[in-house]
Amino acid sequence: MNLIYLLMALAGGAGLSIQAAVNSRLSFGLGGQPLVASLISFAIGTVCLLCVAFVIADWQQVSASISSQAWWRWLGGVLGAGFVFTSVFLAPKIGITNTMFLFILGQLIAGMVIDNFGLLQMAQRPVYWWKYLGMAVMLAGLVLFMFGDKWFKAAPVAALK
Repeated sequence: MNLIYLLMALAGGAGLSIQAAVNSRLSFGLGGQPLVASLISFAIGTVCLLCVAFVIADWQQVSASISSQAWWRWLGGVLGAGFVFTSVFLAPKIGITNTMFLFILGQLIAGMVIDNFGLLQMAQRPVYWWKYLGMAVMLAGLVLFMFGDKWFKAAPVAALK
């Protein structure tokens, strides 16, 4: 696998956590309005994408094929808006780490189902037993992240210095 792709994915994941924190603080600054903060974030993102797409995209090709798209292909924006709102809403309630851990677990489960069955016109990629084992390890990690404080009476790392 290309190293640049791995680094892009890592940076994208880090960006999601930073986005959740920034948007949660925006919501707080707007009087605890996660829906409005999500709207503002999405609007700014839309303007940024519009500017870049205006310069880079092949609009002739887009205009020739836009009307032939299946209805379900338009749901990405709805899912993206739901993701942004959910992260703004949950981050201050359960913490960014727990929110992102649950997002990652949900992404992996959905990804495994999509890959295994070739859903949404994606290539079919079989899911082998070791991938289920990896998911179980992730789930165990999630349980430790979310409930470890209640189970173990340990000093935080910062307090050990």
